[in-house]
Amino acid sequence: MKESLLDVVCCPLDKHDLELDVEDRTDEEILEGTLTCSDCGEVYPIEDGIPNLLPPDMREESD
Repeated sequence: MKESLLDVVCCPLDKHDLELDVEDRTDEEILEGTLTCSDCGEVYPIEDGIPNLLPPDMREESD
């Protein structure tokens, strides 16, 4: 995902801003990391450059 996407995405639960924590990136893309809601604290993973913004009860649990 591109870091500029933070300007348009928000927490799907309460519509507050998301804070980015990068684990792996290239020059242009964030490959791995998390997005954390600044209000409710819910954490959304970024895997293979794709943010998973599904609410927690709709995400598949990975082993």
